[in-house]
Amino acid sequence: MEYNKIISVTGLPGLFELVSSKNDGALVRSLEDKTTKFISNRVHNFSHLESIEVFTHGDNVNLVDVFQSMEKESDKLPEEKDAAGIKAYFQKVFPELDFDRVYNSDMKKMIRWFSILKSNNIEIKLTEVEEEVEEMEEVAPPVEEVKPAQEAKAKAPKPAKAEAKEEKPATKKATPQKKADGEESKPASKKNK
Repeated sequence: MEYNKIISVTGLPGLFELVSSKNDGALVRSLEDKTTKFISNRVHNFSHLESIEVFTHGDNVNLVDVFQSMEKESDKLPEEKDAAGIKAYFQKVFPELDFDRVYNSDMKKMIRWFSILKSNNIEIKLTEVEEEVEEMEEVAPPVEEVKPAQEAKAKAPKPAKAEAKEEKPATKKATPQKKADGEESKPASKKNK
């Protein structure tokens, strides 16, 4: 399981792995009880852990930076009910936090999430976008080389549509027949079965 697939869902405790997303919600698997369920985005909001930032006295930092500092710390995690212990822990682990804007409930959530990630053996690191971009540039040819081929394809005449319609045989319509003396006779009627 990768860190970039982990999300939090508003109104639901814990963390979830994003299994698949749909237009009206997502299929998620709980990291705690391993149940899979559909969650509607009409009722809940989803947040990727990778996109969550934490207030500091300087620039905001990504949540992964706080988690990595927590990993390096040898002290035991404080109890969630001990508000003073939680604040003291974060003052030691990540003193740059802006404790006026990062509330005790936020710190409790970070401790709970960190515990869940560690119990599921998830490596806490951001997806390396820069390396992926560099790899794609090495594999893909420059845009100038591709452009003439795309123009040639766009200017190529489109193949004519194959006529799939078969002509139906013409049905004969009963036409009045002329008698020799100039009178018209009615068409022969079909006999009833």
